[in-house]
Amino acid sequence: MKFDSILGTIWLDASPDALIGVSYTPIDESPLANQEILQTAKKQLLEFLAGARKEFNVPYAFTSGTAFQQKVWQALTEIPYGETCSYLTIAEKIQSPRAVRAIGQANRNNPLPILVPCHRVIGKNGKLVGYSGSSEEGLKIKEQLLVIENPTLQEITLF
Repeated sequence: MKFDSILGTIWLDASPDALIGVSYTPIDESPLANQEILQTAKKQLLEFLAGARKEFNVPYAFTSGTAFQQKVWQALTEIPYGETCSYLTIAEKIQSPRAVRAIGQANRNNPLPILVPCHRVIGKNGKLVGYSGSSEEGLKIKEQLLVIENPTLQEITLF
């Protein structure tokens, strides 16, 4: 499923039981995708982007990624709405304090951005670094997401 949002076009994919993909670039929808889950995910994402939702309750699953990446993605779900933390904080949380770059790669491969809030991870110097492939467009999306969650953010520095 694809739909337009304030961030641009978003693509979704699901298994019969869970949302398995959110993307800013085209992805194929599984022929077995649960259409009710896709509709619920679309509704909840649009509510989130409008500032009317802080949590998601659509079922989701990680069907890709290494065990390490899935551990990182799970840690991301524990970052509270409206807050940020550093890549180092996530590395320490999963007891891999030297894995800061690997945390960045795991974020880059996050199959469920927004729901699994990799946008809440910033550089330890407070700068926005890396989102959706580290493109300028990706960093703008990251900034938009952070401002939606915390409109009082006074200084966001793009790296």
